[in-house]
Amino acid sequence: MHQSGRNPKVRNAIFHYASDRIDVDPPLDGPKTKAELDQLAGQTITESGLGGEAALKLFEDVLAPATISTDHPNYLSFIPTAPTELATMFDLVVSASSIYGGSWKEGAGAVFAENQVLEFLARECGLPESSGGLFVQGGTLGNLSAMVTAREKAKAKLGKQPWAIIASSEAHSSIKAVAKVMDCEIVLAQAEDSGSLTHAGAEAAIQEAKSQGLTPFAIVGTAGTTNFGILDDLEAIAKLAQEHQLWFHVDGAYGLAGILVPELKQLYTGIEHADSFIVDPHKWLFAPFDACALVYREPEYARLAHTQHGEYLEVLNHSGEFNPSDYGFNLTRRVRGLPLWFSMAAHGAALYRQAVKANVDLAFKIAEVIEQRPYLRLVRKPQLSVVVFERIGWELADYESWSEKLLADQFAFVVPSSHQGKPNTRFAIVNPLTKFEDLVTILDSME
Repeated sequence: MHQSGRNPKVRNAIFHYASDRIDVDPPLDGPKTKAELDQLAGQTITESGLGGEAALKLFEDVLAPATISTDHPNYLSFIPTAPTELATMFDLVVSASSIYGGSWKEGAGAVFAENQVLEFLARECGLPESSGGLFVQGGTLGNLSAMVTAREKAKAKLGKQPWAIIASSEAHSSIKAVAKVMDCEIVLAQAEDSGSLTHAGAEAAIQEAKSQGLTPFAIVGTAGTTNFGILDDLEAIAKLAQEHQLWFHVDGAYGLAGILVPELKQLYTGIEHADSFIVDPHKWLFAPFDACALVYREPEYARLAHTQHGEYLEVLNHSGEFNPSDYGFNLTRRVRGLPLWFSMAAHGAALYRQAVKANVDLAFKIAEVIEQRPYLRLVRKPQLSVVVFERIGWELADYESWSEKLLADQFAFVVPSSHQGKPNTRFAIVNPLTKFEDLVTILDSME
C-alpha cells in the first residue's frame, strides 16, 4: 500500500494545507453536534474510498472547523498549547521519518537528541548528571511511571504493603487516577488557603495514612497547580520525604516551565532533591501535542521497574544500551521529544526563557486590572500564568451563557471553572501571542 498508494498530487495538497495552517492566524472555530456532522460529512469510510483530495477537502471544510484551535491566542481555558512554528513543522518530519523511539539500536540519533532536552531540564532543576528519563504521552502516564518506580523501590525494601501516596488536596486529578490504577490508596494533605502544600499539611497526611494502617511510599509535590498555577513548598516536602524515606516526585506538568525564568527560580527551591519530576512541553514549552518529559534522579530504579521481557526483546535487554522504553510504562513509542528538541536547538534556551516570562508578566498585569474593577474579584493572586477570578453576582448559568457567546462571536474560548463549589473563570496564559488588549476586552464583556 505504501508503494502503490503514492500520490504526489495529494501529498502536495497536504503539504500546502499544513503550510497554510502554520502561516495564517489560527481560527478559533468550535464544535458541532453529531447530528450536524452526520449531515455535513456523511459516511466517510467506504469500500471504494473517497480519494485523498476529497478526504482532505472534507477535513478542511467540515471536520477541522468543528474543532477548537488550542493554539489560538484567545484560547484561555484548561491549559492551552502554543507550539512554535519550528516545533510544528518538525512534528511533520517525525511522522515522515518512521522512527521507532523505544530502543537505542533502532533510534539512536533521535534518542540522543531527546536525551539532550532531558539533560537540559534536569540541569535547570539541579539534578545530577547521572539523572535521565524519557518522553511519554502525557502527564498522567508520566506520573504513573514515576509512582510505579517508587512503589517497586519500596517493595524491594519492605515487601508487599498496603501502600499509600501522599499528595496535596489541590494535586492534579491524575494522581488519584494513578492510585486507582495501581490499586493503592491516596491520602490528601490539606493545602493552605494560598493553595500551597506546606510541611504541616504533608506531615499530618503522613501520620493519618499510618494511623489507617497504610504505608506511605511516595509524596507528590506540585510545581504549578493546573487550576491556579500555585507551587507547593517543595523544599519543606523534600525534607519531609527524606525524614520518612519517601520517594519525592514533583508534578510540574504545567508549571515547571517557570523554572526557566531566573526571577522565578526561588519558587522551585527543593526540586533539586526530587527523585523524579515531569513537565509537559505541550503545555508551556511551546511544543505540539503530545509530550511529557519524565526525569529520574536515579534512572536505574525505573529500568528495574519497567523493563519488559520477551523472547524477541532480549536482544535489546542484553545490549547494555539506553532503551527509553525501559524507563516508563510503555513499549512502542514515537520520538515525541524531537519537535521540542528541534525548536530549542534552533531558537536557543534564552528565547524560551523570554517567552515564559512574558506570559507571567501578562498574567500579573491583567490580575491588577481585575483587582481594580468593582464587579470582579481575584480568587487568588497568580504565581505563574494562571489568573482565576469571579464575576460578582454570577451563577454558573451566567458564566456558561457568557462563555458560549464569546465562542459564538469567535473572539475567545474561556469556560467556567470552580473553587470550593463556587463558580468562577480563569485565564490560562501560555501563548506568547495573547494580547493584553484582548484580555481587557474579555473583562469588559462581563460588565
